[in-house]
Amino acid sequence: PTLGFQRVLQRAVYHVQSSGKKEVTGANVLVAIFGEKDSHAVYFLNQQDITRLDIVNYLSHGIAKLGEDGEQPSASDGEPKSEGGEGEAKGDALAEFATNLNEQARNGKIDPLVGRGDEIERTIQVLCRRRKNNPLYVGEAGVGKTAIAEGLAKRIVDNDVPEVLADAVIFSLDLGALVAGTKYRGDFEKRLKGVLAALKKVPNAVLFIDEIHTIIGAGSASGGTMDASNLIKPALSSGELRCIGSTTFQEYRGIFEKDRALARRFQKIDIVEPTVGETFEILQGLKPKYEAHHGVTYADDALQAAVDLSVKHIGDRLLPDKAI
Repeated sequence: PTLGFQRVLQRAVYHVQSSGKKEVTGANVLVAIFGEKDSHAVYFLNQQDITRLDIVNYLSHGIAKLGEDGEQPSASDGEPKSEGGEGEAKGDALAEFATNLNEQARNGKIDPLVGRGDEIERTIQVLCRRRKNNPLYVGEAGVGKTAIAEGLAKRIVDNDVPEVLADAVIFSLDLGALVAGTKYRGDFEKRLKGVLAALKKVPNAVLFIDEIHTIIGAGSASGGTMDASNLIKPALSSGELRCIGSTTFQEYRGIFEKDRALARRFQKIDIVEPTVGETFEILQGLKPKYEAHHGVTYADDALQAAVDLSVKHIGDRLLPDKAI
């Protein structure tokens, strides 16, 4: 073995001993390689813009490095990408931290939206504005705020929207995945900036953030200087990003509305609880999906009973959630 190889092993053993562990793993050796600054291994890693900190972050916390454009650097610039986009999707910040609702609607994974025509039309009107084109659904838990956003994605796929929104793509942000593992300063900002940069590459993209009040303060606990709300404000004000949010009346008044700079960039749309009759129509629309899933047949009397009994006996939840 060469002297360099021996130094790498000695360095790895020293690191393991100093950390109180009893076993040297390949990960320890990989980190120790960076001590050989003049080696070919470090040269090739530097060519791919990979630092010792990137390796430590990935091995310890599973935090992959994202480029400025929202994608992870490829293994080789000249290497062809795998067919079907699998390699591309793996390195894409949108694929990692968001869900394409259009794709889900196209694959039949979204339940049909019954009713809510006025709310959908109002959403379309707001999205088509030049300024303040960000709808905010405000309503109690269980009234179907998320279902409206999913229903809009289904209408886009079915080509049942104005021409200006015909090619719109709705992405649902997974804020939990975005925050998970962001231990070091700047990790959260880098991830969110990667998502925003990737969104800019998608023509007519719309970002849906469920429980949008949670973006206020999200990421600041990881040592970053800015939370998610401060990071998306510039994109919202410049018109580069269109966003649909949802929250409850309590969270809107207690948290969201207090951030005036953020609240004024959204158009509030109240989502009220549907009536008993509207809920019955919603259950009729959902009936085929549930019949196929459970392998049973629902009579209209059973649907009406589900609505009536839920109204009578379940007081802590709202229609249509409690009837479903």
